[in-house]
Amino acid sequence: MPESYPVSTAGSAFAAPYRARYLPALTQARLDAFADKARALVIIPTGAIEQHGRHLPVGVDAILGQAWLNHALPKLSPAAAPRVFVAPPVTCGKSNEHAGFPGTVSLSARTLRRLLLALAAHLRGLGFRHIAILNTHGGNSPVIVYTLREIQTVLGLRAGMLGLPRPADLSAQEAANGFHAGEWETALMLACAGKLVRMDRAVREHPAQVDDPGELRPGGAPAVFAWLTRDISASGVMGDATAATLKKGARWLDESSTALAHRIEELLP
Repeated sequence: MPESYPVSTAGSAFAAPYRARYLPALTQARLDAFADKARALVIIPTGAIEQHGRHLPVGVDAILGQAWLNHALPKLSPAAAPRVFVAPPVTCGKSNEHAGFPGTVSLSARTLRRLLLALAAHLRGLGFRHIAILNTHGGNSPVIVYTLREIQTVLGLRAGMLGLPRPADLSAQEAANGFHAGEWETALMLACAGKLVRMDRAVREHPAQVDDPGELRPGGAPAVFAWLTRDISASGVMGDATAATLKKGARWLDESSTALAHRIEELLP
């Protein structure tokens, strides 16, 4: 499977359908000629630069976001594909929960909110009226949900968030609390950027000092424990990275990108 890496311009790392929809790769004439902007959807990918254990690069969330789009865009229907565009990614996110581990670069919640609002305002200025924020980092979720309401009420745009479903065939323990640098993320990285993965450094470590794993995940309980990674994991891994395989990753990437394509079409006007 071709490997994909995040780059700042539309180079060879992007699949052809991605390049055709990537705003920085389009000319002014191309954008001016597109007359149906009010019925188009612009996806703003968001990610994070943060530790993912000693076996994965710190850009996992950004890399996976691009990989999902690379695989999802070709799966759009012929009627939907011409109306979907991709904005430049917001590579850094709110990752202060990983403070204390090397490699983490975090924006404040306020900065991320203001950045997303500014991007949305400029997209409105180009004539677009529908925006979807692709989120690949759980720490961004509360900020994005709050900002989406502002994008809709203040800017008058229709806005939604795109997320990725976790596979149904994870083990019970991995499904419950294998949510960072564990089997799922490691397998996906093997499938889309395998040269960056060091399986010889992979470990198995599930969160400690928490009675209910649901308390760690947004929406998992009415009141959540405001955890920091260093409180519950010595390695920075929360899951079983040793169980990851390329075969699983390739299948999960295909399944999740298909689900993403369906979700994108649901958000189209």
